[in-house]
Amino acid sequence: MALFITDECINCDVCEPECPNGAITQGEEIYDIAPDLCTECVGHFEVSQCIEVCPVDCILLDPGHKETQDELMVKYKVLVGKA
Repeated sequence: MALFITDECINCDVCEPECPNGAITQGEEIYDIAPDLCTECVGHFEVSQCIEVCPVDCILLDPGHKETQDELMVKYKVLVGKA
């Protein structure tokens, strides 16, 4: 399942550089996570790095983009050229 950033985001800039897939970008008002690039850090780390560093806990699972751990691993492999 991809992650998303709620409107509680304070634009602190700490999540964007932590994303190994480049899925986090500055939106019009808050940061956005591209669901086609988000793997919840599967393949890179044991835990989602953006969630770990977010000071206001505004990054949640996106119910609109449900994926299993296996599907996230396949996405990771495609993104890093191992598929």
